[in-house]
Amino acid sequence: MKTVFTTGEAAKICKVSQQTIIRCFDSGQLKGFRVPGSRFRRIPRDQLFAFMRDNGIPTDALESGKRKILVVDDDEELTELIVDHLNADGRFEVKSVNNGFDAGMMVKDYRPDLIVLDVMLPDINGKEVCQRVRSDSSMDDVRIICISGMVEQDKVAELKVAGANDFMQKPFEVDTLVDRICQLLDIEAVQAN
Repeated sequence: MKTVFTTGEAAKICKVSQQTIIRCFDSGQLKGFRVPGSRFRRIPRDQLFAFMRDNGIPTDALESGKRKILVVDDDEELTELIVDHLNADGRFEVKSVNNGFDAGMMVKDYRPDLIVLDVMLPDINGKEVCQRVRSDSSMDDVRIICISGMVEQDKVAELKVAGANDFMQKPFEVDTLVDRICQLLDIEAVQAN
């Protein structure tokens, strides 16, 4: 378990900009220390925890150290496969829902770092889910990977305009999805031996 964080890591955990963390550090709101002989700031875990608690920032990301993934797909077998794979990886905390309405509710409560989003949901399309997430500035850091069997390039472009960070065409290898998740969350991909 990590005991000291950089300002960048603290920013990701708190879901704020690095500049915000630096401002809080420099003003004394967030306690830490500078690396001797450099300008680098470091924040001990207990200080970051206290800062998050005092400012009403959910501390679950710091407590588990795991990145939160929400899988949204009405194909229950595929959802189960993705969830099992991510849970087995050990670096993720995963929840899943199978429709757009539940996805909207879950995004607000769960505050995922990344959403794996099927574009063709029974009740609402993925583009609309992207737009709703992007319309809430508190979710600017949420990454979205859209998945679908549809292949029209103009539709993929529309999803990206709506706020998707990436697109994968079904069927795909779950390992490839995990690699893309790692890229979007700046996590080192685990190399298979």
